[in-house]
Amino acid sequence: MDHEREGFPMTSLREINVLLSFHHPSIVDVKEVVVGSNLDSIFMVMEYMEHDLKGLMDAMKQPFTQSEAKCLMLQLFEGVKYLHDNWVLHRDLKTSNLLLNNRGDLKICDFGLARQYGSPLKTYTRMVVTLWYRAPELLLGSKKYNAAIDMWSLGCIMAEFLAKEPLFTGKSEIDQLDKIFKTLGTPNEKIWPNFVNLPGVKCNFFRLSWDSAILTGVIFDRYNRLREKFPPVAFGGRPALSEKGYDLLNKLLTYDPSKRITAEEALNHEWFDEVPLPKMKELMPTFPVRSDQDRRLRRAMKSPDPLEEQRRRELRGEFGAGVFG
Repeated sequence: MDHEREGFPMTSLREINVLLSFHHPSIVDVKEVVVGSNLDSIFMVMEYMEHDLKGLMDAMKQPFTQSEAKCLMLQLFEGVKYLHDNWVLHRDLKTSNLLLNNRGDLKICDFGLARQYGSPLKTYTRMVVTLWYRAPELLLGSKKYNAAIDMWSLGCIMAEFLAKEPLFTGKSEIDQLDKIFKTLGTPNEKIWPNFVNLPGVKCNFFRLSWDSAILTGVIFDRYNRLREKFPPVAFGGRPALSEKGYDLLNKLLTYDPSKRITAEEALNHEWFDEVPLPKMKELMPTFPVRSDQDRRLRRAMKSPDPLEEQRRRELRGEFGAGVFG
């Protein structure tokens, strides 16, 4: 509050409002909001969770097994389904916003960018979702979006659980699109109707022939190479993924938001019914808990997070209305 000039921050009000009104096993539980000795000392009292998944995966020597990834994804889909059923978009799903305790419970946290939505869709800011998890419609300038942006983020998270590293690690919006297109192929009117009407596409660079190799820094590729990153049989250190698992990942990373799988559909996907089955939460591995001193030391010693720096620059308006205007 010392740095606030316009009263209580709106992002905090949204977060408090959402978390106090929701109670679900896959969403972090806020016990109460308390005020300290003066009005500048305000605290959200939450349930205790030992780990965040980003820090946990950084410390792990091996990625999660498929049965462990299934256990985590089921809980994640259940939490996101609850949010979407109650007309709330999270708008910043990423591994550092997922908590895990030593009983195998996954909880979604950090609702500072969450907001209610409805039908028909209204215009919202597109500067949401951390860059590596940002859906292509946002990268291409869309200001009307729905729950599909959260589902794209879940596709990126599923891939990260399996590979132990982020799927798309762009340094800017153009670079992020470049990395997505190299992996999934370049979208066209056939697979994403009306996408040429998005603000970022109106500059006409998509309408050139496929023979143009590089333009405006984006490499064009008509082929989906996602399977090369997740082959059916593990070799060369790459994570294996069955046909059904690959089908789910592809449906989460579908370009057209209207065709992207929903959280409810994902919960019923056949991947969760095949061997290896999802691991029971009680059998999930446990990890040592960092002490408060270790956490403070880790925060002090770690190099600046490029994603957080990107977010700060976006919020300061250094990119204007974005690379596409």
